[in-house]
Amino acid sequence: MPSTDDHETLQRLIDTLFADKTGVRRLEFIVRAELADLASEVLDIVTLLPPGTYERDRLCDQLNSAITAHGWGRSLGTVH
Repeated sequence: MPSTDDHETLQRLIDTLFADKTGVRRLEFIVRAELADLASEVLDIVTLLPPGTYERDRLCDQLNSAITAHGWGRSLGTVH
């Protein structure tokens, strides 16, 4: 089950990716998530993203929906 450490790593990844750009492609996000050593359960959520380019709000909405659907809202929290 994902932990708060996984949440912090995922949040840092999002912060880093959007520090200097407004859109991130799905593939770039997946590759960076793999390099960040996220737990396999969290990587599973990341790979559920549909193809496309995401602005931060849309990416977070998609991730939060998947987190909630998996019942990990309490352990993983939400990203913003």
